[in-house]
Amino acid sequence: MTFEVPAHSAPHPGKPASRIRQKNEEAIIQAAEDEFARHGFKGTSMNTIAQNAGLPKANLHYYFTNKLGLYIAVLSNILELWDSTFNTLTAEDDPAEALTRYIRAKMEFSRRQPQASRIFAMEIISGGECLSEYFSQDYRAWFQGRAAVFQAWIDAGKMDPVDPVHLIFLLWGSTQHYADFATQICRVTGRSRLTKQDFEAAGNNLIRIILKGCGLTPAQKD
Repeated sequence: MTFEVPAHSAPHPGKPASRIRQKNEEAIIQAAEDEFARHGFKGTSMNTIAQNAGLPKANLHYYFTNKLGLYIAVLSNILELWDSTFNTLTAEDDPAEALTRYIRAKMEFSRRQPQASRIFAMEIISGGECLSEYFSQDYRAWFQGRAAVFQAWIDAGKMDPVDPVHLIFLLWGSTQHYADFATQICRVTGRSRLTKQDFEAAGNNLIRIILKGCGLTPAQKD
């Protein structure tokens, strides 16, 4: 499932050398993630993003014509990562192995890109207006295709008969929790921040709990 940025707000087609362009766009996206995560869409200014990215505001508008285009690019970045990981599931896969890979990948996204995950969560909580085109009939068909893979595993006797739709929601919510609610987790556990080891431990627990709930046996780590 891909996310299309509206033509009027998409990045301008290239003139700078591709390497320079890629570096600048990455810097802009990172600065935008930080600002949108702190202040939301309405409270963020293009001028502040440009300053934090180390670029003149005119250069920022060269890459992204307006704030909406940049905001959607930030959302697109995390959505494409999440969805591309889910695209590879097939009915022929071993469900225990496939779910383990998926949970580990989602936990790594939460560790590496927590700001983008929080921006997505805030957008959804506020009504998801900027994602209305994303959650189209095509997206619903894509989602139903993912659920159909789970149902095929169930029908083949590979896993227990759980509701595929709610299982997907559980996978999404449990893995994204460690990005969206990291502050709560740190305060409850007395930590200053979540480390890579914390994410690995949390991922291992999710794998054990979710797989056993589906009647699956987690693979032993080497």
